[in-house]
Amino acid sequence: MNRRILQLALPSILANITIPLVGVVDTAIVGHISDASAIGGIAIGTMLFDLLYWNFGFLRVGTSGMTAQAFGRGDRKECTRLLTQSLGIVGIATMAIWVLQWLFVTAVLACVPCSPEVASFAREYFFVRIWAAPATLSLLAMKGWFIGMQDTVSPMAVDILVNVVNMVVSYVLAVHTPLGPIGVAYGTLVAQYSGLVLAVMILWLKYHLQSTRAELRAALRWDRMRRLMQLNGNLFIRSLCFMVVYVGFTSLASKYGDTELAVSAILMKLFMLFSYFVDGFAFAGEALVGRYIGERAPRMTRRAVRLLFNWSLGVGLIFTAVYALWGDDCIRLITTDMMVIDGARPYMVWLIAMPIVSTLAFMWDGVYVGATAGIQIRNSMIWAAVAFVGAYLACYRWIGVQAIYVAYFAHLLARVVYLSIQWKPLFNSIQQDA
Repeated sequence: MNRRILQLALPSILANITIPLVGVVDTAIVGHISDASAIGGIAIGTMLFDLLYWNFGFLRVGTSGMTAQAFGRGDRKECTRLLTQSLGIVGIATMAIWVLQWLFVTAVLACVPCSPEVASFAREYFFVRIWAAPATLSLLAMKGWFIGMQDTVSPMAVDILVNVVNMVVSYVLAVHTPLGPIGVAYGTLVAQYSGLVLAVMILWLKYHLQSTRAELRAALRWDRMRRLMQLNGNLFIRSLCFMVVYVGFTSLASKYGDTELAVSAILMKLFMLFSYFVDGFAFAGEALVGRYIGERAPRMTRRAVRLLFNWSLGVGLIFTAVYALWGDDCIRLITTDMMVIDGARPYMVWLIAMPIVSTLAFMWDGVYVGATAGIQIRNSMIWAAVAFVGAYLACYRWIGVQAIYVAYFAHLLARVVYLSIQWKPLFNSIQQDA
């Protein structure tokens, strides 16, 4: 079992290592050729896309869990139908995004307190990257499908290509062309479509996916899509709650000035760095838990969950040690602005405290996704959003900007506690269905 976990997790970890590097490189490029306003603009611009695309995170999550269960049942036709249905949703979502893009960015920036310089850069960044929407959403659906098919090598290849192209093209355009800092947005645009081309080639050459028009029409009928849409509805609510936390984190930081915004952006990059390692095991959890539920093998499900948590906790302990010993050096790798470096020091305790709690939260998410337990996933994030807002409101008058980090920690703790409590009754229901 450990070997199978590593076979699924390691390709995802390898690919995920390049994901935070892209954000770090983008921030580092801007941090070395511009000032705190540009770093803040990148943070706000990235937040806009987090707000937008995380609402469509169900395209990966829902597709992954349901495909894994179909794979476990040996139903290859259902696997193909699920991909078709997810890509059909992508088409509708893309048109809605393009139609509403101006209203979206205007409304969000009106609600986010930031300087005119930061807002201007964020708006320019957004209107470049928005044209990558078809590629970005399609890659979400395809990645979920690959994971459900117990294949983490294909999404690894796509992610590595996307992220390497992003870093290289962003650097060239930002540093060696008149575009300057906004070149990082064009780099992302080029990278997303490069990844889409590779993903389509993999589907065609490795999986030989072919469907007739009649099969496509049948797959997109409402009665065939109902279960996927019901799961996606719960996951969409979960995504909205994620936005309360992650957009709230950046928005609240922006109230305290450009330097605090830059500090929060850099610390969030480091908060998320270790999560990309844990996500490799969370993706393995999605694949294996879904597969064993589809195979009606509760003993294998329980064993997989236990071993997955052992691996993820090991990752959390490693990053706790890394941040405790070299946290300040990590900050210096991202920016040379001494105001930002000095401003980050009061918050280093949070950088050290986050990994263990985060690994538990992310691992539970993977397990519940594999079980397609949409209601529990939704409810965990509702409670997490409540914890985030409540903790900030309770603390900000007394400890100022530190309250943002207290609130972020509280949301992680709420997820862990809720999902831990819910696992036993969920597993019992899985045993009864087996």
